[in-house]
Amino acid sequence: MLDILLKNGKLVDGTGTPARNTDIGIRGNKIVSVGKSDEPAARTIDASGQVVAPGFVDIHTHYDAQVMWDPVASPSSMHGVTTVIGGNCGFTIAPMKQEHIEYLSSMLAVVEGMPLESLKAGIHWNWETFGEWLGVLDQRAGVNMGFLVGHSTIRRLTMGKDSVGHAATKKQVEAQARLLHQCLAEGALGFSSSWSPGHVDADNEPVPSRHARQDELFALAAAVREHPGTVLEFAPGIPGVFGDHELNTMIGMSKRANRSLNWNSFRIQSDDAPFVHDQLNYSRRAEAAGARVCALTYPETTYQLVTLTNPLLWSSLPGWAEVMKVPLDERIRQMKDPAVRAGLREKGRTAATSRSPFLKSLALWESLTFAHCALPKNQDLVGKTVGEVARARSQDALDTLLDVATEEGLRTYFQQQFPEEDAEVLWKRRANVWKDRGVIIGSSDAGAHVDMACGPRYTTALIGRSVRDRHIISLEDAVRLITDVPARFYGLRGRGRIAEGWLADVVVFDPAKVDYQPVHLRADFPAGAQRLYTESSGMSHVFVNGREVAHAGGYTGNLPGTVLRSGRDTETVAIA
Repeated sequence: MLDILLKNGKLVDGTGTPARNTDIGIRGNKIVSVGKSDEPAARTIDASGQVVAPGFVDIHTHYDAQVMWDPVASPSSMHGVTTVIGGNCGFTIAPMKQEHIEYLSSMLAVVEGMPLESLKAGIHWNWETFGEWLGVLDQRAGVNMGFLVGHSTIRRLTMGKDSVGHAATKKQVEAQARLLHQCLAEGALGFSSSWSPGHVDADNEPVPSRHARQDELFALAAAVREHPGTVLEFAPGIPGVFGDHELNTMIGMSKRANRSLNWNSFRIQSDDAPFVHDQLNYSRRAEAAGARVCALTYPETTYQLVTLTNPLLWSSLPGWAEVMKVPLDERIRQMKDPAVRAGLREKGRTAATSRSPFLKSLALWESLTFAHCALPKNQDLVGKTVGEVARARSQDALDTLLDVATEEGLRTYFQQQFPEEDAEVLWKRRANVWKDRGVIIGSSDAGAHVDMACGPRYTTALIGRSVRDRHIISLEDAVRLITDVPARFYGLRGRGRIAEGWLADVVVFDPAKVDYQPVHLRADFPAGAQRLYTESSGMSHVFVNGREVAHAGGYTGNLPGTVLRSGRDTETVAIA
């Protein structure tokens, strides 16, 4: 007898083969039949008119902290994601030592936008080793979750305060490698690191991994080679800004580990064909050198809020880093100073011609929109661009931006605008990029920057808007790109496809209705902290390991997820 029988659904199995109407039988945590079935079942679901597909796989999240209080990794699972990978960009909460909790949690609050009050209230820190932490998660996993071990964390644990501002000695590199070996043996899925200029700690200093030289990264990548079922992840910097040194570092890491490396992130926000070509060429050059380096890309127009309390993006503007690194009161004082403003204007404006859409949109500050104002007197600004308000005030746009922000204690939120010069051409170019062998759809950053962005919507956005509304990619290709492609990159055993004997991570959705709902603020984090959130539409059922986690926009309370461990739940995908 089956536990669940999905009848008459349109099966899109994740391989890219044409959809077909059929039944799916589930028993325990496995798919046991694919084809018309009259076998009795404890529960039969009529999936007529709906798509049955593998659960979606998101390989770039920062759910490490959030799953401690939110085991279903919301709202990702509401949008059909059944497997999440965390520990990216060099940031993890394990392994851990008590004396480093304050530094590392404060770093996460700044660099990944996780509310510090939630980290303090929602995490008990009752582990030291990576394996002990995975054991804690074993007790309450709502979705499948696996984690890389982060470079900044192991550098801090082995080097202490010397992890910031100092190159590692040979002995310190060896100590990091020993700790990395231990974490990988205990189940870490691989190693992550970052050289991104926007990654700073709570003291506004570059995070530990940014002080690592190339030889340190190569030594740690070589350690990964000795452990089955592992991969590499790296944040090299801003596309269009980072160059050959970063690419050669990623190539060297991949070759020394004999593993694939994914980098974050390849964003297509403007109609710049040469820029797109150059980013794709990173993977081609790596392939020619005997490595595998893949870019992550986000398949939807970015919804992003920025605030001057957070240095993450502003510090990347020329001439802005020194102002953004000082304490808040001093930052406000400096931003009121006409001489400082003149320097910010002159140097920062040079990024308006940058090939990076993110830097360009910040430097064109007149295009930023007032998204949230802290003071009642400024509520009439919400929805207007900085440029519109500046013209009404007969002011320079940067003066308007800084006048309002400093008056509000830098609590003003602005929405970045990414103009699409030719939207039709741009979307077609995106669709071609998604299918490139050197690119993986992902880069949601789910669990991070919770007051700035809401990346988990990318799965329902892809299917609802780019498949159904824009007609730029087939349903079969779209499903393959967010299921089988990331699953095979990570070597996930039995996940990413619907096939007999594979694990029953399954979603059922209405292709005419699937979408995301408007993004809004929601105060449901520990200590009452807010986050940006979006519900899904048209996602009828989400099954993880054969048990339903989400149904018609609500959660069931089931926690059937597996904490993924390298070698046990993953197989090695070697490049040579």
